[in-house]
Amino acid sequence: MEKQAKKNYALPIAMMFALFFMIAFVTGLQNPFGVIVKSQFHASNLLSQLGNFANFFAYACMGIPAGIMLEKLGYKKTSLAAIAVGFVGVGITYLSGISGSFAVYLIGALVSGFSMCMLNVVVNPMLNTLGGSGNKGNQLIQFGGACNSIGATIVPVLVGYLMGSDETARTIAKANPALFLAMGIFALAFIVLAVMDIPEPNITKSNTNNGEKDQYSPFSFRHYILGVIAIFIYVGIEVGIPNIANLFMTKEAGIDTTAAGFVVGTYWFLMLIGRLCGGMIGAKISSRTMLSIVSAALIVLVISAIFTPTTVQINMPVFQSNISFGMAQVPLCIMLLVIGGFCTSVMWGSIYNLAVEGLGKYTAKASGFFMVMVCGGGVLPAIQGYIADISTYMQSFWVIAIGLAYILFYALIGSKNVNTSIKTN
Repeated sequence: MEKQAKKNYALPIAMMFALFFMIAFVTGLQNPFGVIVKSQFHASNLLSQLGNFANFFAYACMGIPAGIMLEKLGYKKTSLAAIAVGFVGVGITYLSGISGSFAVYLIGALVSGFSMCMLNVVVNPMLNTLGGSGNKGNQLIQFGGACNSIGATIVPVLVGYLMGSDETARTIAKANPALFLAMGIFALAFIVLAVMDIPEPNITKSNTNNGEKDQYSPFSFRHYILGVIAIFIYVGIEVGIPNIANLFMTKEAGIDTTAAGFVVGTYWFLMLIGRLCGGMIGAKISSRTMLSIVSAALIVLVISAIFTPTTVQINMPVFQSNISFGMAQVPLCIMLLVIGGFCTSVMWGSIYNLAVEGLGKYTAKASGFFMVMVCGGGVLPAIQGYIADISTYMQSFWVIAIGLAYILFYALIGSKNVNTSIKTN
């Protein structure tokens, strides 16, 4: 009976993987777009990160409403609504290219962020539950993260290729093929999901209290509270590393946009490799152990990058638009940061898995507020951009190093459930 149940979940799991891809593809647009708007609208480093900030600020606005939608409407209807909103958001970004308006661009980023938040609220608890939580749940989220990394790898490479090497010709309108691709995938996903049956495991579990008010909530669990702080910091780290590295390469190191896109794409490609590895070993190695190792390793890489002179050059293999590898000459500090993609790869799944472990019927609400804290992906890069304006690009990476120290603390100490006496079924 157990084997049959798992077999029936194959199609929903595949759809969740597809939605994971879309989350990264649309979110990843803000990375190369930061370089584009810096040139097109003559923006500062701080202003160049506003699109990214708007995209992630949407999580702060939509996380709790999305969690309520998940409870009231279920996984399928919430997913369909999220896809529709995503189509509109990318469409607005397309209109910003026609109008040449920075304000319209920011609105498109904000609306797209609403969609990404709603999708994240669905796919994470869905995969964690279908995997049976624990190590198996983490394993499914890691495989979903691998699909996420595929989307993230494609975006900077594709947009960098579309921009070319002429800085004066870099406009949002030139990225239209990438926007059309996103809208096409959204339309296809909506049609497929509309005719598919999606199980509602957490919804059934959370509606069994006969309308009585529960004295507990996800915030009754210390490990969850510390976990949402960890995810706020983590998303800022994941996004901040490639975003600021991209600005450094194109604005200070003299690397053209296409080559820089290949380098940033390699960061996301290493995240893909890391998540595939995490998926394969996720059922055997605990999330706590995995998170402890990668956060410690990334602290070493980031601090090494900060203290490495930017004049030291090295040839590194990069992932190119023709799905092959070539060599690119970059500062050694950039290569160290790019290698960090392998470490950040498994952090999301590990933190999420640790934060919701043992929450049971509180998982849906927990996932909603969890997504609120994803706004860290807009906050930390903006702080980095400000520090880069008043200091240097590389000094801004102290923000990343400090954040990683907290994540290491969470892995070693903060993730332990000290509230096991609370009933969650």
